[in-house]
Amino acid sequence: MENEDLVIHMQGVSVRRGKTTLVGDVDWSVELDERWVVLGPNGAGKTTLLRLAAAELHPTKGKVRLLGERIGKTDVFELRPRIGLSSAALNGRIPADEKVSDLVVSAGYAVLGRWREEYDQLDTGRAKELLAQFGIDHLADRTFGTLSEGERKRTLIARALMTDPEMLLLDEPAAGLDLGGREDLVARLSELALDPDAPATVLVTHHVEEIPPGFTHVLLLREGAIVAQGLLEDVLTEENLSKTFDQPLELQKAGDRYFARRKATQG
Repeated sequence: MENEDLVIHMQGVSVRRGKTTLVGDVDWSVELDERWVVLGPNGAGKTTLLRLAAAELHPTKGKVRLLGERIGKTDVFELRPRIGLSSAALNGRIPADEKVSDLVVSAGYAVLGRWREEYDQLDTGRAKELLAQFGIDHLADRTFGTLSEGERKRTLIARALMTDPEMLLLDEPAAGLDLGGREDLVARLSELALDPDAPATVLVTHHVEEIPPGFTHVLLLREGAIVAQGLLEDVLTEENLSKTFDQPLELQKAGDRYFARRKATQG
């Protein structure tokens, strides 16, 4: 019987394109109250895994259940509004002249921008609250094309949360940010992770420095295969990290943040 607390349940999942296996033989489950980091090098299959979790991709092999629904046997267009997604792919589809407030509120209709939809005060009020939560309420009347990279990332996360989703998926939210922008975003994502009412969250990254405090689990991925997965404090070790990135890495923890670098060679 399916565990009702599982928001993601993958069994023997593979995705192939021609002779290339993007992810292979993945077993992975995420529960309602968990906050997962998917960590690995470029080309490891992280974004493919996230697209499976977003109901944007069907597996070549295996079973995927999202929010209790079996992919391949459910209407994904009804399922997707229950999943909040922030990704670089969406960023690239947004017109430069799109107003920030419209971009966030229009998530309720799963469209980009305002057309002929009518939004009530609850919708517009929630959009304002989310913009304030991510420190960008003063940008509500600005256009997306005028925003910095950090402001764009925060706007997309606010949009992803607009529908009060049961699951939040973040694909490299700190990519391309400077130090200040990264630290601001990590702090805000930490607040979200520590909120017991926040949705189950999966964050994809290739830097341990981008793991927000409050995240509970990690999945390490290399060349489409899982190296290790489980509780963050148990699985994120020097040995597992070195195996994932195929480098002799030194892992340090300062407070509730992680830092990694290549081990110095003895000479």
